[in-house]
Amino acid sequence: MTPKHQLRAAMRALRKRLAEVDAEAAERAAGHAEALPSGGTVALYRAMGSELDTDALANVLHQAGRRLCLPVVLERDAAMVFRAWTPGEPLELDAAGCPAPLPLSERVTPDLILTPLLAFDLHGGRLGQGGGYYDRTFAALPETRRIGFAYAGQQVEPLDLEPHDMRLHGVLTETGYRAFA
Repeated sequence: MTPKHQLRAAMRALRKRLAEVDAEAAERAAGHAEALPSGGTVALYRAMGSELDTDALANVLHQAGRRLCLPVVLERDAAMVFRAWTPGEPLELDAAGCPAPLPLSERVTPDLILTPLLAFDLHGGRLGQGGGYYDRTFAALPETRRIGFAYAGQQVEPLDLEPHDMRLHGVLTETGYRAFA
């Protein structure tokens, strides 16, 4: 098996290339939002770097009546919390330097968490950035549905998961939604 740091570097480069060649992928992925599992409150993320942008998806979900929230890192070694958010509301940087809702925003528990990733496999395996934020959060909210949001080209052969890695329930890409058993 390829060491995780090497796989992460390769997948970051691949995701960057995918972002450069397919500027419409996020729009097409948002067009498949109706296939997402039910759930009134959906956690998105604010894309950084070459992560698949969530703006179009946020607008579709908001117009469909779903409540949105964003993750907030309050402490680097703890699970993230989620604050209610509506597209267009102001954001500030959290403890990890990611855009997040202001502290006065209501704290909520999402029914679905859409997560960025570097790679996914067809068994629900997810390769993240390596900071552990989503793994700690998934462990703290085991009943919450975990959905990857990625380019279809980020699919890889089965990932070598560690005991703390929690599998995704599905993935939404520009080609549609796929649920994992």
